[in-house]
Amino acid sequence: MLGETAVEGHVDPDFERVREAFVANFTRRQELGGACCAYCQGQKVVDLWGGIRNKVTGEPWERDTMVVVHSATKGLAAMTLAIAHSRGWLDYGERVATYWPEFAQRGKQEITVRQLLAHQAGLFAFDVPVDRSTVADLDHLAEVMACHTPAWKPGTRQAYHGLTLGFYEGELMRRVDPRHRSLGQFFQDEIATPLEEDVYIRLPDTIPNSRLATLSPPGLLEMVIGFRPLRLLVEGLNPRSNINRALSANPGTSVYLDEQRVYARNLEVPAGGGVATARGIAHAYGVFATGGRELGLRRETLDLLAAPAAPAARGFYDECLKGEVQFSLGFMKPCDNWRFGSVHSFGSPGTGGSLGYADPDSGVGYAYVTSQMGTRFTGDPREIAIRRAIESALRERHSRRR
Repeated sequence: MLGETAVEGHVDPDFERVREAFVANFTRRQELGGACCAYCQGQKVVDLWGGIRNKVTGEPWERDTMVVVHSATKGLAAMTLAIAHSRGWLDYGERVATYWPEFAQRGKQEITVRQLLAHQAGLFAFDVPVDRSTVADLDHLAEVMACHTPAWKPGTRQAYHGLTLGFYEGELMRRVDPRHRSLGQFFQDEIATPLEEDVYIRLPDTIPNSRLATLSPPGLLEMVIGFRPLRLLVEGLNPRSNINRALSANPGTSVYLDEQRVYARNLEVPAGGGVATARGIAHAYGVFATGGRELGLRRETLDLLAAPAAPAARGFYDECLKGEVQFSLGFMKPCDNWRFGSVHSFGSPGTGGSLGYADPDSGVGYAYVTSQMGTRFTGDPREIAIRRAIESALRERHSRRR
């Protein structure tokens, strides 16, 4: 059990209930260590952290502790392409091959950027070996991707591009950026550094291990009893299933791990290897939720991000996730199976419980990160408790000011 004194940070007076929910995560919901942060109309109203960052050593989670956020990284990667769109480098409706001519082979020539970013390209799993050395060699990785054959006719079905999406986004960024920077470098130069925040898609050598939280996976019994939806767990155990192929091999979700340094340095996994504080993610989303002036975003771009997702020909049913999920322009959109914010919100959750999103209707940027991986795919109870407390505080604040 963890007392309130183990939680640090601050909340604005209107958001005291968020602190209570965060503390309750430790006393009632088996939290180990984590952080949450929210910006509202450009102001930081919640910034909390607590618990321990390493279950083995018992080292505390501190203000600047960072942790890998798995697929919450997808939202960060999508931000870079949104900036490229605002600068006129990229048109979401254009064919990928317009920017990357070598992509136009093996049935990929008509795939649009929008289809790729909505997981509708049929490129969810590599059919050749891809390991860390391939991921680190961006030129070679680009050759592998150019030769990749879609699993079905692009645009007809949706299938979660668990890891491949980020690699495709990375090469697209290299092609459209006049300086040909990698996606991770672009993110650092154009988002993290201007906002002065600790968020990395390419973790540098200068970050010491002492700033990194290690993930504690749930036990087997917890997975069997608590994982939802159960059908997805069963699918994941089948090596031939779409979700297993998308996440467990070539290169697999553990590609970012490093036995000596916690997480690999100078390696980019833009769909699942981001390392960040909750504060950094929330700040970035907060800018996207309030006009994007600090990052030079155009209203046209933000309106596209807020717009409804467009389904594949067969709808939003996902052939990997075995349920309906909505994606648009690299972000997840709220839907019946994954609710967050308003209908105009956009963001991305990560396996284990992390979540970041922007809600342009309320002007909120939000993030939650943890060192204790959870078992719920469609919303972690710890994160939901915090988010509901924030939403409740916002409603009460709004009613008082009317």
